[in-house]
Amino acid sequence: MKELKEVFDRLNIEFDEERESKYKGYMDDVLELNKSINLTAITDRDKFIEGHYVDSLACAFLQEFDKARRVVDIGTGGGFPGVPLAIAYPDKEFVLVDSLNKRIKIINSLCEKYEITNVKAIHGRAEELARKSDLRDSFDMCVSRAVANMSTLVELCLPFVKTGGFFVAYKGPESDEEINNSAKAIKTLGGTMDRIAAAEIGPRGTQHRLVIVSKERETPKKYPRKPGTPGKTPIR
Repeated sequence: MKELKEVFDRLNIEFDEERESKYKGYMDDVLELNKSINLTAITDRDKFIEGHYVDSLACAFLQEFDKARRVVDIGTGGGFPGVPLAIAYPDKEFVLVDSLNKRIKIINSLCEKYEITNVKAIHGRAEELARKSDLRDSFDMCVSRAVANMSTLVELCLPFVKTGGFFVAYKGPESDEEINNSAKAIKTLGGTMDRIAAAEIGPRGTQHRLVIVSKERETPKKYPRKPGTPGKTPIR
């Protein structure tokens, strides 16, 4: 896990045996379980480390993440970026959300197995969970690597963020148009586009840019709309 250790060195975090064991064990089990349930499209171990672990840690270089104590990961899939971040930062609390309960059960089981105690994975649609009083306006930061339109992601994610917090979307290198088209959604939902940061870590640089949206005011109560609507008819 040389690449991962190099990232830890840049973050000034010790890549000790305990952390390495957790990363290795989680990866091995995800790849084994992936044979029966879709957790990742990456099955090569070296590519897994770069594509899931190194890439997930890209947001750890942001000052906003450094200050965040409670982080929610929307559309976590196999646990990314939430689990890699949680192993690196045991002092922060992570809540991982996915709409497929089988994935959630696996994440919770593996986190218990490898004593990743600062992760709680919950099952549900973001549109519904964002209306729960213990989750809405509750997080310093929301992160998402989910494959969804930026306008859709803003509606799914910003309601979870407290005023003064941030939403960070992992986006591909050719995402200018969808980012530009999300301006109305960001404003409508109480946010302001802060900046786009390069995610240049790993031997070839990661495949993502980080789109950083600051939460300036409360999201209107009518958002998010009912399940499915943000994806079908994004705010434009």
